Amino acid sequence: MKISKQGYSTIAVVLLVSALFAMIATLLPAWFSWAIWSILFLVSFVVIFFFRDPKRVIPVGEELILAPADGKIVSIRMEHEPDYFQKEVRCISIFLSPLDVHINRVPVSGVVDYVRYYPGKFLMAWKEEASLENERAHFGITHPGGIRVMFKQITGFLARRIVYELKEGDTVQSGDRFGLMKFSSRMDVLLPADIEIRVQEGDRTVAGETVLALVPADHDATSASEVRS
Repeated sequence: MKISKQGYSTIAVVLLVSALFAMIATLLPAWFSWAIWSILFLVSFVVIFFFRDPKRVIPVGEELILAPADGKIVSIRMEHEPDYFQKEVRCISIFLSPLDVHINRVPVSGVVDYVRYYPGKFLMAWKEEASLENERAHFGITHPGGIRVMFKQITGFLARRIVYELKEGDTVQSGDRFGLMKFSSRMDVLLPADIEIRVQEGDRTVAGETVLALVPADHDATSASEVRS
């Protein structure tokens, strides 16, 4: 099982603390020591499992807008985006449970021309107001065909840290890893209002594989796939 490098520090801390408590547990009665060791093993396994980074089969096609996160689509709605689009857009909200893979992937190929970080609250990630009030990072990409796509990492009640490696001016490819949200969190994807949506509320998404929408294409697109480790 491949582990994300962005989880190394957290895993190291958990393992060190677990080792310390495991040594202390040796001084306790045997039955109590075994109980503590079992709990420490379970906690360590869960933390390591959380930072897993599985391979994904990335659909190839410039017209494809892919899911940037694993999770469940909890909302598809129209809303006004005041900064990047400055107009009404369609918003797809994906909720990530603590059991989902939390590695985030770029939804569309193009040039990153918008990156903003906002400190904030830690409301439950599935609440609609979380997209406006929680700690979050916003990213905008202009597709080669001129279409803009915006996506937002939003922390939740458990997730109190977001990690990202994108900066303005970067040229990216759909399916590229770009960051991680720790534990329960949410990802919003904002698209032009007239774009063709391929998903509906309640659908499960897989980052880098699930097609959310199609960019109106004025060129031939391929339909192959590639595996990225």
